[in-house]
Amino acid sequence: MTDAHDRGLGRPHAARWILAGGTAAVAALTAALPWTQRNRLPDRLATHWSGGAAPDGSMPLWQACVVPAAIWLLIAAGASVRWRRAWASPRTWIAMILAPTGVILLGAQTAIVGANLDHTDWHQARQPAWWVAVILVLAGVAGAVAWRLTVHAAATAPGAQTPALDLSQDERLVWFSHTANPWLQLMSAVAGLIAVGSAVGLVLGLAPAPPLGIVCAACAVVALSGAVFSSVRAKVSEAGLEISFGPLGLPVRRWSLDALESARAEQRRPSQVGGWGYRLSGLGTTVMLRAGDCLVVRPRGRRSDFAVSVDDAERGAALLNALRARRP
Repeated sequence: MTDAHDRGLGRPHAARWILAGGTAAVAALTAALPWTQRNRLPDRLATHWSGGAAPDGSMPLWQACVVPAAIWLLIAAGASVRWRRAWASPRTWIAMILAPTGVILLGAQTAIVGANLDHTDWHQARQPAWWVAVILVLAGVAGAVAWRLTVHAAATAPGAQTPALDLSQDERLVWFSHTANPWLQLMSAVAGLIAVGSAVGLVLGLAPAPPLGIVCAACAVVALSGAVFSSVRAKVSEAGLEISFGPLGLPVRRWSLDALESARAEQRRPSQVGGWGYRLSGLGTTVMLRAGDCLVVRPRGRRSDFAVSVDDAERGAALLNALRARRP
């Protein structure tokens, strides 16, 4: 079945053919590149460097052709599986995964062939370190282009609802909702453990201070930001809308009823807003912790929305609209 996003683009079958053709082309190029130069290559090809100039791993020519192509086909097959229907159109995620991966595999295969070219023994192969940086830059560019081409199309997918609630003048209601992302929480916990371990290593002098200090500081930032933005709670009451973050409920964003122009429920996906967490995109600001229902409000005097992915978003939007409507 084709989802709304695919119908909006209107060419799901063409996209599948492009995906299949691109996958086959990358596999063919990866396998054919060493084979076309077999007369200029040694019987075994240097395929692994551990950071030094000399290689420390090799493969026969046929393995150097088949193994990277097989890895690519496995990655493509895995990326093509729609693990969760609510995530996004598969076209978006496949492009964002496969574009940089294909560039990395093709770049690595090109580098391997170039390093072994015109040598009689694989031990003579040398891999320039700058080539790794070039491959990573090109992969980043490919990923950015894939995201750029797909995320704007995905932005047309969601259907917005502006719910209403019949609320009497003397009725008092409060709405709460909470969402947490276990993967972000796990990332925060792991980063926190690494930060603590690095700090202990600094105190005990177990490793040189400069690199260990950088690791400690980076992991501490990841742990703190992950803890803050891995869970969110929304509250709608007579005071307006309150969004609090993290296990301590800090920081907090608040809007009074008079400060809100509208409220609605909307289906949003990570691919539409640029990923997980606190995201800024063409749709405005989105706190994206899981795909699906989002409470979306338009602050008065603003041209962009604020959205938060929480359960039962339609009821929260309906209560906000009802409370705003009955104010004098």
